[in-house]
Amino acid sequence: MRVARTWAVALTGLRGELVEVEADLTAQTPEFKLIGLADKALGEAVRRVTNACENSDMRLPDRRLTVNLSPAGLPKQGTGFDVAIAVAALATDGLMPPESLARTVHIGELGLDGRLRPVPGVLPAVHAAARRGFDRFVVPHANLAEAELVPGVEVLGAVSLAQVARWHGADVEVPDVEPVPGEARRPRATERLDLAEIVGQPAAVEALIVAAAGGHHLLMSGPPGAGKTMLARRLPGILPPLDDDAALEVASLRSLAGEPVSKLDRTPPFEAPHHSASIAALIGGGSRTARPGAIARASRGVLFVDEAAEAPGGVLDALRQPLEQGRIEIHRAGFRAEFPARFQLVLATNPCPCGEYGVRGGACACAPSVIRRYLSRLSGPLLDRMDIDLRLQRVASSHHDGTAPVSTAEARERVAAARERAAARLHGTPWRVNADVPGAWLRQGPRAIAPDARRTLETALQRGAITLRGYDRILRLAWTIADLAGRDEPSTADVGQALFLKKGVTE
Repeated sequence: MRVARTWAVALTGLRGELVEVEADLTAQTPEFKLIGLADKALGEAVRRVTNACENSDMRLPDRRLTVNLSPAGLPKQGTGFDVAIAVAALATDGLMPPESLARTVHIGELGLDGRLRPVPGVLPAVHAAARRGFDRFVVPHANLAEAELVPGVEVLGAVSLAQVARWHGADVEVPDVEPVPGEARRPRATERLDLAEIVGQPAAVEALIVAAAGGHHLLMSGPPGAGKTMLARRLPGILPPLDDDAALEVASLRSLAGEPVSKLDRTPPFEAPHHSASIAALIGGGSRTARPGAIARASRGVLFVDEAAEAPGGVLDALRQPLEQGRIEIHRAGFRAEFPARFQLVLATNPCPCGEYGVRGGACACAPSVIRRYLSRLSGPLLDRMDIDLRLQRVASSHHDGTAPVSTAEARERVAAARERAAARLHGTPWRVNADVPGAWLRQGPRAIAPDARRTLETALQRGAITLRGYDRILRLAWTIADLAGRDEPSTADVGQALFLKKGVTE
């Protein structure tokens, strides 16, 4: 009797849990039994492993073989445990030294011919195991590039099971086979979009810079052709580049979503789901395993919902909790997954179904009741969570008005300088951008704005024109406006401009 052990990783959301794969060989009736709360796909590993070993000229022992996935109470999904199960099972018969297996994490699916097939989530799995002290990994060849993004680890991008066995010291012949290719999808292309291309919307461009500088949420309403989508798509370009931790988080989410990952992209992500997307498409999930939705994939970047008033009822209200908490939890029978949701929300909508209501020179054919019903699809609680309400009109000229347009490079410099001022002011706190600062700290903390500067805001609150949540969001906007202007404290004019942005800008 001999017991062999190695390691794999079970992913629940972005959280990775180490799983000890232990195989036990006994002189009883031949059987291959897999235990440890495996789902259906993982339960089928018995046949995949058996055939892969047979076709790799490494036949499993003809005795009772029991493989346990520990901790047994942790749900385990997917096919990424195949390689760990196979090498542990083969090691029970002395094919490989147990010391090498015991300090190595194995991730990958096996084909019946013994080749390793790529699996999603390799990057977060390697990262989770590395944080727990492991530095040797075996992954499929197609996942090698993303596994190597984790610093300080040794990674074997294996083509076949025989290659893995040879790497651990087994005396086996490695066949010359082609690696299984990864997904045919191309990596995301970074669009080169410049703010200078936007004509006739200087106030909208300035509002976009304010949103970028403070991490504020933005609602744009206006007729078709006013430039709402053009503005939204240029927001990631003026945001600061991602730091190492943020870039690794974004790459991990893309890996978990099954997208190809070969490098750490420093550009903030931009997600633009169709307005008819379901709640599940936004928040993610699944019946057996949790996949990130558009909310999680937009974390550290921008989530843009165009034609927001056309969204199915209740879908956009699913954004309310992630906007407040910065994370999203998915609860299913048997598991709970958590994803980050630190994104900037940009909503765009027409003023009415035909898009001509209130438009200069337009002729709206919508009845008043239709317009009210259309606009009511954006609920009051959701609108209250938007920092900037930007009202756009159609551009009346095809040329700039004589002033030099603001380029993306110039806007990015202004945003970076404003964020540096905010980070210096917030040093020693858990916050780095104005949008993250809680309202109580803004109203009563050491950096509370002077009462004289807030007098207009207090009047609006007393009249019921704004809620207390809106009050706090205006204070955050005022600080961002002051940071952009290089002032140490918001002035009365800054608070007034912030109130104007919150209640709507008219071109």
